[in-house]
Amino acid sequence: MAEETLSTIYRDYIACLNRQDWPNLSAFVDDDVHHNGRAIGLSGYREMLEKDFDAIPDLYFEIQLLIADLQGVASRLGFHCTPQGSFLGLPVNGRKVRFTENVFYTFKNGKIVQVWSIIDKLAIEAQL
Repeated sequence: MAEETLSTIYRDYIACLNRQDWPNLSAFVDDDVHHNGRAIGLSGYREMLEKDFDAIPDLYFEIQLLIADLQGVASRLGFHCTPQGSFLGLPVNGRKVRFTENVFYTFKNGKIVQVWSIIDKLAIEAQL
């Protein structure tokens, strides 16, 4: 799959997340998707995202850096949001915080099959 195609698919995927368009998530994510080495499947992946949006009502994925090659996508996502209660074990409790997430995606047949994600928790801790 061409690098330009993966880049376009990825941007459309992020737009799908920001719209919380869960019925169309399957257009971008494989039924057998893995997250951080764990098989969670499409339903588990959707559930994870829905929980994120429940905990962070103003969640918005902003692509800060996007690199695509024939094997997959690497992205740095930026967030400026207001998590409710505890977030990543931190007492954020409705304070607005900024942080980033570095994510690597592997694609198969145009769909995400593997996601490796690391959130910059130290950036959040520094703001509390």
